[in-house]
Amino acid sequence: MAEFKVFAGIDWAHVFHQACVVDDKGKVLWEARIEHTAEGLSELCAKLIELAGGDVSMIPVGIETPNGIVVETLVAAGFSVFVINPKQIDRFRDRFAMSGAKDDRRDARVIADSLRTDPRSYRQLEPEADIVVEIRELSRLQSELQQERVRLTNRLSNQLLRYFPAFAKLVADDPGAPWALALWKAIPTPERAKTVQTRTVQSILKAHRIRRLDGQGVLQILREPVMNVSAATVLAARRHIKTLANQLEVLNIESRECKKELEQSLDRFAGSETDPGKAGEQHLVTIAMSMPGIGPIILGALLAEGARVLIAGDYAALRLLSGVAPVTKGSGRTQAVRRRYGHNHRLGNALYNAARVSSQCDEVFKAGYKALRDRGHTHGRALRTIGDRLLGTLCAMIRSKTLFDPTRRTARTAA
Repeated sequence: MAEFKVFAGIDWAHVFHQACVVDDKGKVLWEARIEHTAEGLSELCAKLIELAGGDVSMIPVGIETPNGIVVETLVAAGFSVFVINPKQIDRFRDRFAMSGAKDDRRDARVIADSLRTDPRSYRQLEPEADIVVEIRELSRLQSELQQERVRLTNRLSNQLLRYFPAFAKLVADDPGAPWALALWKAIPTPERAKTVQTRTVQSILKAHRIRRLDGQGVLQILREPVMNVSAATVLAARRHIKTLANQLEVLNIESRECKKELEQSLDRFAGSETDPGKAGEQHLVTIAMSMPGIGPIILGALLAEGARVLIAGDYAALRLLSGVAPVTKGSGRTQAVRRRYGHNHRLGNALYNAARVSSQCDEVFKAGYKALRDRGHTHGRALRTIGDRLLGTLCAMIRSKTLFDPTRRTARTAA
């Protein structure tokens, strides 16, 4: 950043933003409180351009968030926007106030001054392709829908256990599944299970393509003896479940539609990678989907949270972002290697699930997982190691533009 002469820092918020501009000596040239409105952000951009002598490329802007209206406005105006972790700003703040004092004006100045003195601590934002933004939003929405679904199914299971434990046992794998909700509407109580006909249950199972169960077997489970429960408890639990079932039906539909849209977006992303001059090369989507444990949802999360480093096949950056790279702490005679907690948790969860599935479905990774557990590793640590190997293999495939070849591995490689 040697060519820059002025540096801007913005302490963002939801109602007001504090801005500060310093010169290359650290002297404050301008500071102001900006309203979170179109007029306020326009005034901010105009003032920054004025301080930069009319050239937006001559004034870098530091901020603590990589997204939001403020960031999009600055990027659209042509400013070079740099992002830093709030924990790092907390350390830089000690240069100005050892007492721990904190306010918006000081934070804006700290950001501007640290951008001047420690530019290597910042990461420059670059505009994302529209398709990547679309994949990111769909992936995060899918994750939020799944989290909400888990919360609702847990509540539904608790209500079933209050008065109908046999039903809870039957649908234990997924109480929020469409077939389970339809079955509950047909058989909401143990008394109803005693009178319902087998063909009614069979028709529900057939409509939802459930082949692992049959009507007679379902009724045999639902007609198991139950403990005495008051009528008031049954009524209250049924009313609660009715509300939960209605919400789960909507969530199931939205989740299916979101997954479908995500798959379509991935197809469009794959199309955008096509180079007419290199028709024989594999594109990223095809390469990633050829690996065990990686499907549309996992790939969507990987692209959503680390598109640039994934496209580049940057293994070192990906393992840091996903949290599989350990943290070494040493001082004097003491040295320890610990799990990395500071990482992108969405990316970490995606890699964890990919490792979990691959260690269950792929024989080599299954053997690698077993070898790690036999060496005393916990379940989580073993899966992080498997995830690390998955990332290394994936990045190598992306750089060489080749598909996954299961014959080029051993259990030792996986572990």
